[in-house]
Amino acid sequence: MAKSSGFKLIANNKKAYFDFFIDDKFECGIALAGTEVKSLRMGKCSIKESFVRITNDEVMIYGMHISPYDQGNRFNHDPLRRRKLLMHKAEIVKLFAKTREKGFTLVPLKIYFKQGRAKMEIALASGKHN
Repeated sequence: MAKSSGFKLIANNKKAYFDFFIDDKFECGIALAGTEVKSLRMGKCSIKESFVRITNDEVMIYGMHISPYDQGNRFNHDPLRRRKLLMHKAEIVKLFAKTREKGFTLVPLKIYFKQGRAKMEIALASGKHN
């Protein structure tokens, strides 16, 4: 990764742009374990089948697959475990109110490293009727 840019794309969810109308985008951090970060740096991540929910005033992502780190042996974690997304309280309250409206949902768009920290871009979206 070049030091000048500070941005490295890990995974992109192209299907989200095809299936949803994107209304608003938010950047949030991801609470990860050590071997998950190493696996992300190697680019072993998929968010195609994942979704985001707000439960107990916390934003969680379900179904995001981070492959086990090769040299992690017993320290590896479950590849499909739910992970907490880190956002400000005001943003969470705003998203919670919007998702209660009919037709709105939270969709993960991409995962990237920004200045050495793992970030995720999620979107408030409404479904396209095919």
